[in-house]
Amino acid sequence: MSSAKPSKQRRAQVKEVSLFIKSKRVRAHLSDELRENYGVRSLRVRRGDVVRVLRGDFAGTEGKVIEVDTKRSRLAIEGITRKKSDGTPVYQWIHSSKVMITKLNLDDPIRKETIEKLKPSKGEVKDNG
Repeated sequence: MSSAKPSKQRRAQVKEVSLFIKSKRVRAHLSDELRENYGVRSLRVRRGDVVRVLRGDFAGTEGKVIEVDTKRSRLAIEGITRKKSDGTPVYQWIHSSKVMITKLNLDDPIRKETIEKLKPSKGEVKDNG
C-alpha cells in the first residue's frame, strides 16, 4: 500500500478490494499435527473443516465450519450459537484469525493439489502468506 494514512490503509483493506482477494484472506493456522503432515503453516478455511476457537467467549470450542462469509472474513461454526430476543438460535460469527484448523476437509481434489503446491521442497522454507 502506498499511503501511510490509517484511514486509507483501512479503506484499501476493506472497501476497495475484490471478493476473490478477500476470500484469500479467510485463512487460519493449522494445528501442529497438520503442520507436520502437510508442511504448510496456514490455509484458507472451507466449509467442512473442523476448527478450534482460540479467542473470545467461545475459546476452546471445537466444531465444523457450516458457512464462510468472505466479505467479512467470518465463519459460522457448528455448536456456536446465540439466542435472538424471540428465542430462535442464530450462528455467532467468528473471525477467521481467531481459529485454528484441526481437521481438513479433503473431499475436493483441487484442495489436495493446492496443498501439494504450497508444500516446500526439501531444504526450502516457504511462507505461503
